[in-house]
Amino acid sequence: MKTLTVLGSINADHVISVPHFVTPGETLTGSNYHIAYGGKGANQAVAAARLGAKVNFIACIGDDDIGKTMKQAFEQDGIDTSAITTIKNEMTGIAMIQVAQSGENSIVIAAGANRHLDQALMANFTQEIQQADCLLMQLETPLPAIIEAAKLAQQHHTKVVLNPAPAQQLPDELLQHIDIITPNETEAEILTGIKVTDEKSAVESANVFHQKGIKTVLITLGSKGVFYSDGTHSKIVPGFRVQAQDTTAAGDTFNGAFVTALLENKSVDEAIHFAHAAAAISVTRQGAQPSIPTRKETLAFLTAL
Repeated sequence: MKTLTVLGSINADHVISVPHFVTPGETLTGSNYHIAYGGKGANQAVAAARLGAKVNFIACIGDDDIGKTMKQAFEQDGIDTSAITTIKNEMTGIAMIQVAQSGENSIVIAAGANRHLDQALMANFTQEIQQADCLLMQLETPLPAIIEAAKLAQQHHTKVVLNPAPAQQLPDELLQHIDIITPNETEAEILTGIKVTDEKSAVESANVFHQKGIKTVLITLGSKGVFYSDGTHSKIVPGFRVQAQDTTAAGDTFNGAFVTALLENKSVDEAIHFAHAAAAISVTRQGAQPSIPTRKETLAFLTAL
């Protein structure tokens, strides 16, 4: 069985439902406050594990109760947690999330232990990267370690997938070591300077990524689906229409599902279709990791179509 290594963040999500996003000076009455397990790295690792992948997870937690509890939950999902490091005298990362009635979310993050996932710490887990079939990363942990991990992976023929979120400028030193990149429209615009509004602009944006050496580009387009380009062929693969309750972790679910399907030697089209299904299920549920479906649920969704 092929192995996926995820390098990324772990957050405890403090979630509250609101009528609309709060504006400066406004006080809103919220409802349904709860703490859910999140962090882009953790969400993607959990998604991949629940959907059938063999997952190693390189990450950091604080020496607090929530960190210990989250690590135990990862183990219950079948994730290898031996590369999760506990940082003394530090808190586990947190995210404050507003969920509007529209289903959209607004997020503020305090990195906590995530900021300790630097080059020195990453160097302790080179074996997990070298021996993996695929390395999946995001941008909620320090960039220097992400760059080094990408270089190391490529040297050992480990496929590198980057979900460039949260959106930020990235150096070519990183981009030239990426095999597959999965931005949304906002992230694609920040990285390429091209506003993605339709298929034509998506092609232009993807070409910038291809010129930087990235073979495969997937630009997620929300309800419109996903734009895919391999430099020769490109198209939009539509998603599934569902009633969205909460979009938190939908993108992470998509990434975890997509990579899982690729590791099973599915075609890119098949992998996107599978990932669309998993993400569609996730937006009909509240929270980050609580919303992520299992493989059985995802296959049942596809069979019922």
